[in-house]
Amino acid sequence: MTMATTTSAKDMLNTYPADLGGVDQEALSRCIEECVACAQACTACADACLSEGMVGDLTKCIRTDMDCADICTATAAVLSRHTGYDANITRAILQACATACKACADECAKHADMHEHCRLCAEACRSCEQACNELLATL
Repeated sequence: MTMATTTSAKDMLNTYPADLGGVDQEALSRCIEECVACAQACTACADACLSEGMVGDLTKCIRTDMDCADICTATAAVLSRHTGYDANITRAILQACATACKACADECAKHADMHEHCRLCAEACRSCEQACNELLATL
């Protein structure tokens, strides 16, 4: 990750004019950044899978990648909004994101020995799952 990407979520949180209500800003900014990185990895992995010769063998991986990318993107967006905060929605989307990331990591891991993009995607998914679970533990 570039330095700008690494600090953008944290920098934006620091500019929020109101109190964040005791939310752990480190865990929050890390989770936002991991969700964005995971969405990108999953999108790229799905695209790479579509270019593989045996694409038919990768349909579940492609579907899981696409679902995970969409859920991570939505999670990053929800976590980036604080006005009218609803902890129940935050908990639900973090749980959904962690679940999607685990499923995607498990599926990509099945193909990791044959496809480097799947190995990298699985790593991004595991990191995002961990960040979601760590933020959940602080709520």
